[in-house]
Amino acid sequence: MKKATFANGCFWCTEAVFQRLKFVKNIESGFTGGTIKNPPYREVVMGRTGHTEAIQLDYDAEKIDYETLLHVFFSTHDPTTLNRQGYDVGEQYRSEIFYHDTSQKEIAEVVIKKLNVEVFDGKIVTKLSPAKPFYVAELEHQDFYDNNTEFRYCQIIIDPKLKKLKANFQHLLREA
Repeated sequence: MKKATFANGCFWCTEAVFQRLKFVKNIESGFTGGTIKNPPYREVVMGRTGHTEAIQLDYDAEKIDYETLLHVFFSTHDPTTLNRQGYDVGEQYRSEIFYHDTSQKEIAEVVIKKLNVEVFDGKIVTKLSPAKPFYVAELEHQDFYDNNTEFRYCQIIIDPKLKKLKANFQHLLREA
């Protein structure tokens, strides 16, 4: 198993997307990239810590490769908006890839370059940074979508991302 860390807006959204992939396990919503240890959710969402909402996961690299994870990442959020995803605005909602080794960094650089040419017309603002300490968010933020599907935010923001995931990556989805 290998580790991956992604930030692309609200971690409720990102977690819901990656939870549906085969060969991905141990997904945790949390915070990374900031300046203090163990930041509380309230401080992060107010933009006081420099952290971003992120997920960290384990994946079976023999069955799903990092490049595929990156394509899921880039196709389920807007990597061209700086410090914003939909209604969520601020540095804490930035698009950022936290690589865990040089291989992940190199793969991410190639994918970003390719997508900038083929899809995003050179407008990707996603940051690429070495992995930093990851702090797991409070329990109520774990499995948020699955525990709150009737919550309006989930219906308006997350459901469309999951529909897009299903349309583009059906072959990677877990059995229902």
